[in-house]
Amino acid sequence: MAQYITKRVVMAIVTIFIILLMLFIMLRFMPGSPFNDEKLNDTQIEQLNEKYGLNKPIQVQFFNYVINVMKGDFGVSYSISKDSDISVMLNTRVKVSFRIGGQAVLLGAIIGLLLGIAAALNHNTFADTLCTVISVLGVSLPSYVFGLALAYFVGFKAGWLPLLYDEKQTFLSSVMPTIALCMFTVATVARFTRSEMLEVLGSEYMLLAESKGIYGPKLIYRHALRNALIPILTVLAPLVVDLMIGSLVIEKIFAIPGIGSLMVTAIQSNDYNVTIAIAFIYSAMYIFLMLIVDILYGIIDPRIRLSNKE
Repeated sequence: MAQYITKRVVMAIVTIFIILLMLFIMLRFMPGSPFNDEKLNDTQIEQLNEKYGLNKPIQVQFFNYVINVMKGDFGVSYSISKDSDISVMLNTRVKVSFRIGGQAVLLGAIIGLLLGIAAALNHNTFADTLCTVISVLGVSLPSYVFGLALAYFVGFKAGWLPLLYDEKQTFLSSVMPTIALCMFTVATVARFTRSEMLEVLGSEYMLLAESKGIYGPKLIYRHALRNALIPILTVLAPLVVDLMIGSLVIEKIFAIPGIGSLMVTAIQSNDYNVTIAIAFIYSAMYIFLMLIVDILYGIIDPRIRLSNKE
């Protein structure tokens, strides 16, 4: 198991380094610069490039940037908030996006698992049909449709919850965005859980477990669900990253000060450091979660560890 984990960790570190290199090179070769202000003349732009080290060879810039990132320093903003520390800029925004995204992941995964299990155990019944309809709606309708509906009926008409994000009422303000974001997760997890559970419930080893006198919740949760978890973990990991990084449209609807809107602003203004910082956080989270999933594979299914040794 130690060799299996070590190999995955090394692969994750190398992948993060390659992604950082590609992001750095692509942004440097994009048309335009962070200093597109028409009031600046060529001499002033040259002075700014020299001030921020943008006139140095790209390999020197990249080496210096990697060293700083390893220290937790993403540099300063060139244009969005001039000379502001990016780590400070991201601090509050990342917390908001991660909190709402984490709530959406947790709520969506729990409801999705329950719906999927209920649909599989009541195959070809009304409960199965209802779960399937919910899954289709959740996958088909974008999260902003649910967000707008909640904002109009719950926030505006009923007035039960704050219509816009309020830092003084963080929990109440995050209820509607959380529900809107979790619907796709609910639908996806329910759909995969149902199909995997149906396959597992019809397998020979489940019949063997029943013949040994194992019935009820113990049979479902200890034998069936465990064997159905691997495909569910695979599809859930990317959803976790997407939700925790934040949905730009949902953030706009509820005026949430997350990092999704900051990312778009940074790209539009060619603010290299901010763009790379957010993209790096997104990539690092994705790779870290996939690493966790790989490790969980080995824990849930010992056959993966045996195959790796072979």
